[in-house]
Amino acid sequence: MGITTLFLLAVGLSMDAFAVSITNGLCTKNISKKQTLQVGLAFGLAQGVMPILGYLAGQTFSNAISSLDHWIALIFLGAIGGKMVIEALKGMKEPESCSVQGILTLKMLILQAIATSIDALAVGVSFAVMNVNIWVASSFIACITFIFGIIGVIIGKKSGIFLKSKAEIAGGVILILIGIKIFVEHMMA
Repeated sequence: MGITTLFLLAVGLSMDAFAVSITNGLCTKNISKKQTLQVGLAFGLAQGVMPILGYLAGQTFSNAISSLDHWIALIFLGAIGGKMVIEALKGMKEPESCSVQGILTLKMLILQAIATSIDALAVGVSFAVMNVNIWVASSFIACITFIFGIIGVIIGKKSGIFLKSKAEIAGGVILILIGIKIFVEHMMA
């Protein structure tokens, strides 16, 4: 997997965390620099660990599914991307509310980080069948998500909801396109 594809994949995966970070910045009263860093760290760490767990699971079954790797990448990335787009479009119709009610606890942050990184678990399975260097990929995903987490809090603190659903749509479309790219490259090889 090339660096451009990995970068786009990392950006796509980080969009859920980015959207939640925007909400955290918007809804948390007087969010501090320390809390902003904690948001970035929590999301970055979760997004970095989940592909490793998915990779380990995928390695277990890689011999059985290696002839289907391109289909697995297409289906997983397409489904994850499609889900992100659908959820973002639903969110555009529903009024935004602040579920954090002014206080961002560590427990809430951990739950958000896990919830937004489940898709990275599935991508890790795809990495296993495509023989991607999981350490490089996971580190890259973690760093990009860390940055987007911090940027999201800052944007939420300053401007609010406008970018939230648009970021999720963009992330979903990126993941779908990467799935199609992997599939087409394999079929043409």
